[in-house]
Formats: sequence, C-alpha cells, structure tokens
Amino acid sequence: MGLPAQSKPLIKAGKKRRREDEADTGSAQHAPPTAPGAAADEGGIKKRKRKRTKQIVEDPKDADKKDGIDESIGKMDGPLLADFFAQQAKRHNSQLTAIELDDVYVPEQAFLDTTSWKSPRVLENLPAFLKVYSRKKGSPDSLSTAPKENGSPHTIVITLAGLRAADITRALRQFQNQDCAVAKLFAKHIKLAEAKEFVKKTRVGIGIGTPVRLNDLATSGELRLKQLQRIVIDGSYVDQKKRGIFDMKDLHLPLLQFLNRADLRHRYTSCENHVEILIF
Repeated sequence: MGLPAQSKPLIKAGKKRRREDEADTGSAQHAPPTAPGAAADEGGIKKRKRKRTKQIVEDPKDADKKDGIDESIGKMDGPLLADFFAQQAKRHNSQLTAIELDDVYVPEQAFLDTTSWKSPRVLENLPAFLKVYSRKKGSPDSLSTAPKENGSPHTIVITLAGLRAADITRALRQFQNQDCAVAKLFAKHIKLAEAKEFVKKTRVGIGIGTPVRLNDLATSGELRLKQLQRIVIDGSYVDQKKRGIFDMKDLHLPLLQFLNRADLRHRYTSCENHVEILIF
C-alpha cells in the first residue's frame, strides 16, 4: 500500500532531470557555431606576425642603418660611390634609356675620398668634417669667407627635407659672420620667390637646400655656381622610416640632375675651377 506513494516523487524527479538534460542539449545545439580550425588559425596569424616582425628587424638592407645614420655610406671611396650612384639611378628610373642614364652619371673623379673620417657622421660632427676636407682649398677659415658676389656660395649642402635643412643650418652657424651667410634655402614657409630675393641680396658662403629647390635657384640665375668649390651631400642621414636621400625616388633624379648641370659636370674632372662632391 505504501509503494505507490513513494514512486510519485521519483517519477517527478526523473522528469525534471530529463527536462534539464533536454534544455542543456538544446542550448548546445543553438549555440553559435565555432569556425573549424579557428584556434589553429589564430595561432597561425600570431606566428606569421612574429615571423614578419623578425624579418623587418633582420632586413639586410637596414643592417647598417642605426641611430639615424647609414654607416655604409662613409665606407665608400670614389669608384664605389660612382657605382652606387649608377645602381640607384637604374633602380629608381627604370624608364630611362642607356643614353639618358649616361646623362646623369657621376664620374668617380667627382668624389673626394672621405673614408679616412672615422668619427660618426652625425650632425654635431659636420663642422669638423668640413674643416678637415676643405684644407685643400685653403685654411679652414675659408669656410667663414664668402665670395664677394652675392648668391655665390663656396659650399652647397644638399639634404632631403626642410626640417633637416634647418638642423644643418644651425649646426653650421659657426661659419657665419656679417659678410658670410650660412643660408637655409628651403623650408615649407620659404617660397621660391622669397629664396630668390634673399640669395640675390646676400653674400652666401654656405647654402643648404633640397635638390629641387637648388636646381630651381640655379636655373633662374639667382644662385650662382662659378665660385662653388664643394657639394656636400647629406647621405648618411636616414629618417624614422630608415630612408636616406638615395632611397627616395622623388629626390634621387633631381639630385642627379643638379650634379650634372652643364655648369658643373665638366668641373669634376678639370683642374681649373674644380668642384668636388663630399658624402657626409
């Protein structure tokens, strides 16, 4: 007589468990599906990212570029520099013919060998660098003496951007005096017309600018190159993206065009009114 009374709670409990099990099964069936191999894909992505980062760090092209300086540039003598310039010309200007490439070729005789310079080619060492490699043209004091004709610098420094030109100008202020200007010829706020007017009225000893601006000033006639003794290319400096003046396609051809101007090209190999190129 007591068995039926005890079986009812067991039946109810069994039904309750079945309902809970069905609910759990239903939740699992309706849960958002997980993409096959998602965990593996995520691991693969992370692995590829690590691998890619490692490749950037170990890129052989940047091996000599440390602390804003490309150390490989200072190790090149005249023949190596001439070959390097020619290779970069082909790399950046594949559309040029062999004859056109020859028109922008810089001969090895144009380059003054500065491989004997062992100090870092950083901005604070630029004045000392110029003093050492200007002695063939006279005493180091000649850097502070501008030609009498306005707009006729004895030294031109070519760099890659306006901000860098401003930094170089400040570094070379020690060569400036009342009769010898160290002149920044390019900046975002200095328009071409203003630069022309300044050069026309000023005795410039050292002029600093970008390839395009220097070309424009020389072509217009305000920047006179008859008294020019040396062209210093800011070649070792690299920006935050590890690009130097030789790495930038939009600057490299204008640089070669300036170096190969008709009023300069023959002077690299001439004893008379000789011009030399220094890579800092």
